[in-house]
Amino acid sequence: MKLILEAAHQRAEQLDLSYSGAVLPDEAYELMQGLPKAVLLDVRSHAEWQFVGTVPGAVNIEWRSYPGMEPNPNFLAQLTHQVDPEAVLLVICRSGARSDQVARLAADNGYSEVYNVLEGFEGDRDGDGHRNSVGGWRWRGLPWVQG
Repeated sequence: MKLILEAAHQRAEQLDLSYSGAVLPDEAYELMQGLPKAVLLDVRSHAEWQFVGTVPGAVNIEWRSYPGMEPNPNFLAQLTHQVDPEAVLLVICRSGARSDQVARLAADNGYSEVYNVLEGFEGDRDGDGHRNSVGGWRWRGLPWVQG
């Protein structure tokens, strides 16, 4: 755990992050297994959870809703209701962009240990513009279920 957190903090410095750090999906999974206070927060939309899949045991709170990707006006209230500010918060989305926004928000609102999950659930696009073939939670073979 210590080496993962050290690497995450180094990434925070390299990427000039305003929160604790950034982890790769396999590192996030290892933290979930080894830290009792670790919580994986999936901020993708309901449509993504239903049609793409979810991580068992994750807390799911939409950051933006499909269609239109409108912001969830109740996001912060839902977060504080469902996740203890003392948790080690691991934030995941499709590719790492929305989770970065949420990590910043959580850190600004009392969450002291916040980590963005790089690559996200589906990873980056490949040369053909498809996801799930270059990085990401699913591509790395970590536990997930189809909605």
